[in-house]
Amino acid sequence: MDGAQRLGFYRQMVRIRTYEETIRGNYHADKTPAWDIGAGLIPGEMHLAAGQEPVAVGLCAHLRDDDAITGPHRPHHLALAKGVDMHRMTAEIYGRVDGLGRGRGGHMHLFDPAQHFSCSGIIAEGMPVAVGQALAFSRKGTDNVAVAVAGEGAANQGAFHEALNLASLWKLPVIFIIEDNDWAISVPRDSSTPIKSNAPRGAAYGIPGERIEGNDVETISDACGRAVARARAGEGPTLLEIHTVRLWGHFEGDAQAYRGAELAVAESHDPIPIYEAKLRAEGLLDDAGVAAAKAEAQAEVDAAIAFALASPVPDPSTLSDYVFA
Repeated sequence: MDGAQRLGFYRQMVRIRTYEETIRGNYHADKTPAWDIGAGLIPGEMHLAAGQEPVAVGLCAHLRDDDAITGPHRPHHLALAKGVDMHRMTAEIYGRVDGLGRGRGGHMHLFDPAQHFSCSGIIAEGMPVAVGQALAFSRKGTDNVAVAVAGEGAANQGAFHEALNLASLWKLPVIFIIEDNDWAISVPRDSSTPIKSNAPRGAAYGIPGERIEGNDVETISDACGRAVARARAGEGPTLLEIHTVRLWGHFEGDAQAYRGAELAVAESHDPIPIYEAKLRAEGLLDDAGVAAAKAEAQAEVDAAIAFALASPVPDPSTLSDYVFA
């Protein structure tokens, strides 16, 4: 992996973090002093992925525009790394007509046909969908791959097991990625899952499984690259569980009192300053490079938010448009 690619990883992670930090600030700005989740320019729940950027960046380094991803309810990092248009994505989050779903889906339901990207608020919902996408690619005879990304709690859902079973039976080009951030909302992993890793579950379906520790973008990229190459070569599915970290609450407004001292430990494992320090130590990054990456990211984010705010809200008279009768 050359220096240019490694710097690209860093800039992409900074870009994603800058986006979510800015969205977070705007989301909170008009919901106080009395917290009102339905108030403000961005009403409703908001699930952010700070700390999980290495998963998206390491994975998407190996995907093309015509490969498919199904994401979970915490999707922004994956969407941005895959190449979803930031302007239209932001307009969708703000509920505006120029959004990906004309302002009707919100942040948990982002659909971009150009990037074959989708996500859902239903746990594990995207796993069977990715199997269907992989089946379509197989029937067409292309070398495209589909990827299903879900949290560790999704591995206890029936859809997880059904998807792995069918993908293995038909030897489909699909990669299942579990983002293990240790928490399913407020439930610690050890209280919901009797095994320390979901990777061995692949063996029950004849699928190779691997758990990646460390939340390091280069290690993740290496594992994802092998899985994608295997799928493109017609060798079937792979299950990867990536141990990552959730720095912020399950949703914005979550005080996280249930995490106790573990939260400070998680914050000390923030992958961006850790990777920045690594690149600095190897002479690939300096103060000017850091400042440039942050400034470039902020300018892009600010432009996307300006685009969203300039877009009108949907006309109430169009409420029934785009709905199957």
